[in-house]
Amino acid sequence: MTMPLRCLARTAAAGLVAVAALATAGHTAEAEAADTLGSAAAGQGRYFGAAVAANHLGEADYAATLDREFTSATPENEMKWDATEPSRGTFTFAAADRVVDHARSRGMDVRGHTLVWHSQLPSWVGTLGAADLRTAMNAHINGLMGHYKGEIHSWDVVNEAFQDGGSGARRSSPFQDRLGDGFIEEAFRTARAADPAAKLCYNDYNTDGVNAKSNAVYAMVKDFKSRGVPIDCVGFQSHFNSASPVPADYRQNLQRFADLGVDVQITELDIEGSGSAQAANYTKVVDACLAVDRCTGITVWGVTDKYSWRSGGTPLLFDGDYRKKPAYDAVLTALGGSGDPGGPGDPGDPTVSCTAAYTRTADWSSGYNGQVTITAGDTPISSWSATVTVPSPQSVSSLWNGTPAWTGNVMTVRPSWNGTLAAGASTSFGFTVAKNGSGAAPTVGGCTAS
Repeated sequence: MTMPLRCLARTAAAGLVAVAALATAGHTAEAEAADTLGSAAAGQGRYFGAAVAANHLGEADYAATLDREFTSATPENEMKWDATEPSRGTFTFAAADRVVDHARSRGMDVRGHTLVWHSQLPSWVGTLGAADLRTAMNAHINGLMGHYKGEIHSWDVVNEAFQDGGSGARRSSPFQDRLGDGFIEEAFRTARAADPAAKLCYNDYNTDGVNAKSNAVYAMVKDFKSRGVPIDCVGFQSHFNSASPVPADYRQNLQRFADLGVDVQITELDIEGSGSAQAANYTKVVDACLAVDRCTGITVWGVTDKYSWRSGGTPLLFDGDYRKKPAYDAVLTALGGSGDPGGPGDPGDPTVSCTAAYTRTADWSSGYNGQVTITAGDTPISSWSATVTVPSPQSVSSLWNGTPAWTGNVMTVRPSWNGTLAAGASTSFGFTVAKNGSGAAPTVGGCTAS
């Protein structure tokens, strides 16, 4: 299939984005000791990622925490079928592009989630007969993967295809019911042809220990490997709480899949609880991954408790105010890192010494003015930088009180005359945007300072 023009442009610019990320994101050995989740995991040869929601990227603390701590991003809902192909043959990528562009501009890998899943399907999929459904499934895989070809580290090709309980049977879904057991193999073969460089994963939940469901997945993966069906990795969602704790055989289960010749990834980790008990459970998961050579990384399902799908159970590493929880310290220690407790606004935290807040100060039919206010933390700063991702097809026509540098649609702004700020003091820069048909808000990344 012909690669979309936008994808060609982004692929051609990938080298420049990577260079800019090294300059602006701080993910280098010189700029970053093992004092964040991502840098500590990298020291162990692994990534540490988070599920990312596009609509929260404009929140300064959300973006700052994501950019500082994580080296991989998974779009939380933005790549699912209902979000990307709501009408047959008509793809919409704006929200997913926002996550991908943000992540790649900061040097992060991206996990694609998900290509074929029984849930969050647009209604038209359920009306198709077998022949049409097969065509639509393959077209959806090709359309989504083609758009992001060369930009996605690994894809959840098929998600949650097995039933819960003790049967180990396949889950009823339009794909299973009309296409039969072969739909999973067909999806993987189509995905390999669509982007040969991407890792192809099967992803599921309640498969963390040895049980009927994980045994069924294991048998499928073993069969695929024996017949040359292209599968590179298996994802273990790992949603835990007191009723569903970390299994005693968690590491052994990961290892038996790795022994089949596939990577294993912990893809949606969250553990309900608090304090030392939650910290101990997170440590078990990290220790298990580190003990399995082919466990290539861990993704927590969200950045902060307040936006978690299980927010009432406070399952993540940062609380609702973005403060680091005991579980954060436990994970960092398990990964071999070291750091100080707290969150984005903590006194003395050298990685968060300023904040960036965006407002739209004027709006008209063809354009708008935006302003970003930079505020120093509890110590004076001598310089700052902030990133502004301008959604396509918008363009910036002018900027004042700052010096911009561009990589694709990501503008990194540094001071022109206003770099020195006393503790708690503020300055701002402004810009004019030509809408070119889109009134979407830009994404302002976290502020960094020296």
